Amino acid sequence: MDQENRVFGNEEALPAEGAALPFGETAGSLTAAAPVRPHRKRRVDQEEIWGTALAAIPLIGFFLFGFIPLMMAFVMGFMDFSEAYGWSFDGAVLCGFDNFIFVLTDPQFWQAVLNTLIFGISTLISLVLALIIAYLLTRDVKGLAVWRIIFFVPYVCSTIALTLMWKEMFNPAWGIINQILGNTDLANGAINWTGEPTAFYCMVIIMSVWSGMGYGILLYSAALTNVDQSTVEAATIDGAGPFRIFFCVVLPTISPTTFYLLITGIIGLLQSFATTFTLGSSLTTQSLTIVYYMYNYMMAYDLGVAGAAAWVLAIFILIVTLIQFIGSKRWVKYD
Repeated sequence: MDQENRVFGNEEALPAEGAALPFGETAGSLTAAAPVRPHRKRRVDQEEIWGTALAAIPLIGFFLFGFIPLMMAFVMGFMDFSEAYGWSFDGAVLCGFDNFIFVLTDPQFWQAVLNTLIFGISTLISLVLALIIAYLLTRDVKGLAVWRIIFFVPYVCSTIALTLMWKEMFNPAWGIINQILGNTDLANGAINWTGEPTAFYCMVIIMSVWSGMGYGILLYSAALTNVDQSTVEAATIDGAGPFRIFFCVVLPTISPTTFYLLITGIIGLLQSFATTFTLGSSLTTQSLTIVYYMYNYMMAYDLGVAGAAAWVLAIFILIVTLIQFIGSKRWVKYD
């Protein structure tokens, strides 16, 4: 039955066009109006409430521990705290861009930038070693899960605890590293890991590579499982060797993972502090990083310089990240 010729809520059909109406009935009396349905209130699902609450936790954390401190640092960067008492705003006065000018013209700050970039060599070494190890672990290796746990455990351990462990191992007089090298006498040319600039740089890089490589191995292992094996087989049939397959097929496929590790690694590098601070080396110049520089001025109650340095660091991170995103269009393949 044609729905246009049905009375809403009634199974009886209207008379056909031109047909005679029943005695005493009119066309208007046979037309039924659709009843107005009451508006139903949208029922909020309990699952939706929990999902919104859980999703808001990171935003609340960022607002409390990220956004608010960043805004406070911005305000402090334009204030002179030389007359203030401790970590208080009482006595602080506006000074314009003096703190930013001081930071950008301070040789110690640029030494901290140089040290941070030197320590950043560990990020590139970690990426390369993590990729090689993860690729080897995709082969038929016995105890694969055990190996992955062994490589990943240093990443989840406390940075302070690992640094103290390595500090004892690199001790010039009784450390196991110098014992393996066969010389623990500083007078006879033993390596003074905490007292020589080049040795100190190498020590920090070794520690950083060892502790940070496990995260890259885990992500690369997951990325390598998504490599299209049919493409690899086709390249093998066409005569491509293992190295050509790795560089032309595997690397482009896992390039998004490489890009992610590079972004997070460089951001973490620019914020490095705990390792050199815990080492407590007598080389105050070589152990200084950007965050360590900020920490020193915070402990000296010069909050204006510390706040200005924090914003200079934030701008550095923003510029470096933008450059990486722009450059990624040339080598990162998402298809």
